[in-house]
Amino acid sequence: MFGDLMGMMGKLKEAQQKVAETKKRLDHVLIDEKSSDGALEVTLTANRTIKKITLSDELLQDKEMLEDYLVTVLNKAIERATHINETELAAVAKEGMPNIPGMDLFK
Repeated sequence: MFGDLMGMMGKLKEAQQKVAETKKRLDHVLIDEKSSDGALEVTLTANRTIKKITLSDELLQDKEMLEDYLVTVLNKAIERATHINETELAAVAKEGMPNIPGMDLFK
């Protein structure tokens, strides 16, 4: 019984390490999103850190339009980044989880 417990603890520790490595790797996965007319482009990491914002001169002339574009494009980019982040981390966590009866959390 204690051997099984020690084995499970080892697998959990290994899974934690893989999750940490995946989080670090996701800092280098870039998501590009732009407005439909190309006036605003943003780049962020899969860990949702903004890396770059590029906007057209026309957006600088209209504060309200710039604000609307920023909200829309950033929300779309964050949604995509969150999906990638959650998918990657769930896959790593599921792979590293020991088989504990009654703990079917990742099915």
